[in-house]
Amino acid sequence: MGFRASMDGMTRALIALTSHRQLGNTGKETGFYVGEAAEPWETFRAAGWDVDLVSVEGGQPPLDGRDENDKTQNDFLATAGVENTPKAADVDPTGYDVIVFAGGHGTMWDFPGNPELTRIAASIYERGGVVSAVCHGPAALVDLKLTDGSQLVAGKRVAGFTNDEEDAVGLSAEVPFLLADKLTEAGATHVPAPNFTEHVVVDGRLVTGQNPQSARALAEAVVKAVQSA
Repeated sequence: MGFRASMDGMTRALIALTSHRQLGNTGKETGFYVGEAAEPWETFRAAGWDVDLVSVEGGQPPLDGRDENDKTQNDFLATAGVENTPKAADVDPTGYDVIVFAGGHGTMWDFPGNPELTRIAASIYERGGVVSAVCHGPAALVDLKLTDGSQLVAGKRVAGFTNDEEDAVGLSAEVPFLLADKLTEAGATHVPAPNFTEHVVVDGRLVTGQNPQSARALAEAVVKAVQSA
């Protein structure tokens, strides 16, 4: 890529996780969708990258979608430092080439408008890095502005959890907004695929995926974007 913060030239990626636990008024809990963090973590490490985690509030973020029989998820939870993530406010973005906003319904509450996540992502993008997000993770992008005041997603093609998928899981009335609609309002062109199928959209250094089925493909696309930059 066009920049390297680390002295050894190692590519460094940051995976951002929600700290929000309550799923609207359902009485159920949510959090970050484990596979959407674990699969990029594994893919990046296989590429030889350093990978760190961050959450909105720090500490142990709430888990959702855990598959206890999934080796990738088990390895991630055992070794990635999920139990003690740094707080977004304490992260220096200049050390990172990539940020991934992992999904999970919790992101819909604490990713949008978060000044620290915006600070980190804008810094990475403006230094030539890659910003990526999967499933509900693009909630971080709906009002993410660069230092010149422009919306990061304006004029770009993006993927993200679709309205049809939100209807299919029965949560359209619980989430604070519909993600696809908010991305469109921010000036993006939301590009949907059939429900719960792998779908990744690459627009320059912005890489987005539609749903949990897209997490690994998203990470692979991010690796390609870094290698070609």
